[in-house]
Amino acid sequence: MVTHVINTHRTPRFPLRRTRVLLPFLLLLALPAGRAEGQTFPFQDTTLGVAERVEDLLSRLTLDEKLSMMEHRNPAIPSLGVPAYSWWNEALHGVGRNGLATVWPMPIALAATFNSGKVEELFSNVAYEARRKYLAARSSDTCTALREPTDYTGLTFFTPNINIFRDPRWGRGMETYGEDPYLTARMGLACVQGLQFGGRPAPACGDAPLLAAACLKHLAVHSGPEGIRHEFDAEVSPRDLWTTYLPAFEYIVKHSDVQQVMCGYNRLNGEPCCTNNSLLNSILRKQWHYRNLIVTDCWALNDCWERDTVIPRHKTHATAALTAAAAFGGEVDLECGSGLAALRTAADSGYISEMIINEHVRRILTTRLRVEQGLRLPDGGSDLSPVRMAEESTVLLRNQGVLPLKAGARIYLSGPNAEDTLMPLGNYNGTPQHTVNIREGLERYFTLVDKPCKADVIVYAAGLNPQLEGEELPVDMPGFYKGDRTRIELPDNQSEELRKLQRKHKPVVLLLCSGSAIALDRHALRSKAIVACWYGGEAMGEAVARTLAGKHDHFGRLPVTFYKSTQQLPPFEDYSMAGRTYRYMTEEPQFPFGYGLNYATFSLGSLRLQQDGMVTGTVSCTDAVTDSASTVVQVYFTNPDDPQGPRKTLVGFQKINVGAGQTVRFAIPIEFAFCRQFDEATGQSGRPHTRTPQFYVGFSSADADLTPLNYIPLNGF
Repeated sequence: MVTHVINTHRTPRFPLRRTRVLLPFLLLLALPAGRAEGQTFPFQDTTLGVAERVEDLLSRLTLDEKLSMMEHRNPAIPSLGVPAYSWWNEALHGVGRNGLATVWPMPIALAATFNSGKVEELFSNVAYEARRKYLAARSSDTCTALREPTDYTGLTFFTPNINIFRDPRWGRGMETYGEDPYLTARMGLACVQGLQFGGRPAPACGDAPLLAAACLKHLAVHSGPEGIRHEFDAEVSPRDLWTTYLPAFEYIVKHSDVQQVMCGYNRLNGEPCCTNNSLLNSILRKQWHYRNLIVTDCWALNDCWERDTVIPRHKTHATAALTAAAAFGGEVDLECGSGLAALRTAADSGYISEMIINEHVRRILTTRLRVEQGLRLPDGGSDLSPVRMAEESTVLLRNQGVLPLKAGARIYLSGPNAEDTLMPLGNYNGTPQHTVNIREGLERYFTLVDKPCKADVIVYAAGLNPQLEGEELPVDMPGFYKGDRTRIELPDNQSEELRKLQRKHKPVVLLLCSGSAIALDRHALRSKAIVACWYGGEAMGEAVARTLAGKHDHFGRLPVTFYKSTQQLPPFEDYSMAGRTYRYMTEEPQFPFGYGLNYATFSLGSLRLQQDGMVTGTVSCTDAVTDSASTVVQVYFTNPDDPQGPRKTLVGFQKINVGAGQTVRFAIPIEFAFCRQFDEATGQSGRPHTRTPQFYVGFSSADADLTPLNYIPLNGF
């Protein structure tokens, strides 16, 4: 048991003095402080460094006030002028759950763009929109969030979700950036940098102003099943842990100043993630040198101790206080939940010293003050539109000469997603001013007819919706359970409707609206064109119409493998990577990772591997129907001396825009961190032990699409 002395009174470290720079009505000066007019505390002086301000405020807090800051709903402290604040807000693909806001495509769709620059720009716009909403709300005379902590109103966001989409049955896969560790790392990093710095270069100093605070979730090995996530133990080998499930977290932690990391609901090899000392201390803190906040998933600590007859839970700890001791006595800084009483009991019982509590609160205050500093930055943002991002995320999977449709084409539109205005919004979404569904979008460009016999082409809007796949949903029906899928095939009723439509002897364009891969049967595969549209945000219908009309040729690529059937998948609860994703799958998929077509034709030339680790070459564009078109050049790595490793793995990519009839040069850096080899002796990943590494370049992960590069010794490899 740890003995400690509790400080229950205020002992100011600095005398009260008149501040030089004040920020009234923002994060820390919103309430009357009960002091002489014109006097402030040093922590409210914005000319001081963040660390100095944090230490001053920390010294003035009682133990109860410190503990109250370790729960996500921080109450107001009127005597110090500290307003209430809730750490829980969402920005998965736009400001979520906080009234009117721009709704961008879901992250799985953003991953399909393979355009990390545009993703960073998008999240910069999200950060600026969030800050404008935040300031507008707090300038109102009726604002209550300053006195009572209100969820979904702050500037600390629980995003991005960088879990690996290992199995298409997982309902929350739509929230992720796909199945590949490197693509996930690049897109997740873009989200973090956009949210926190608004497109500005990330400063080197650790106390720079933040537009908002991002959060990497869910550490670690978290990807279903949703129905048993509160008791599920993800049993994973060290090899899979270090080569698939952890690399994106490690990469972003080491390449950014991400402010928050969230531990998941599940257990990892027997221990709940939020009390897992090996995960949070040995790996995150010590090996990766992460110094910022660790926050629990919401009410995850309850799973450790609560005995529940409705929700199966871990039940690994005897009491709530012992759970709090394990979490906060370890590395957790902030609980999203309501365990304050248990935390106080743990402190009173001597399970957690005030020195440890101070360290937690020091991290909490540091992030809060840095976000406060960001409120002084000028407004910003770009003219990037939801239409453009939805267009770039659309993946053309098949085109047998039917697309683009001719001007004036008559369309018969059918399918369950033809008029749905909720489907495009996905989950964790805000409320747009207006959602353009597929019917409305097509009506802007084409003539829609009421019978197939009157049409030149049939467009069938198929797929799923976020009421069937998502987070822990109350769904139990054939093919779906608790937000997950039990089979990945196109629903039977849609397959049957497609069969009937194809008997009309009109070309069928199949639109796949979903957050995950869908296996297509023979009826679906008879479609003349197949387009993956995902959940494309508020402008999805407009983007679909412009795509079919040939108004752009900036298509995306698949961030996940499309399997032929559920039978190609290992058991859902098995977290072994054997047979999963393009990296370990030995069977032929329906459509491979990285795959996608264009209206134009692209070709590669002059491919070379440079000694500095750059892959150079040219890409040419012919047969274009627009002024320019975009493709994605992809670099893969294979280690022939690591037979248990991935068959191939993505280590570089670049989305390249090429003018019609033009040829452009490219240079793609290889990310050596994703070439590492797992060492069974040490249980860690390191430099590959091979004299014959193999690099390939192409337009998808399929062997037939890849060209091997002549290897030369690489600097730093």
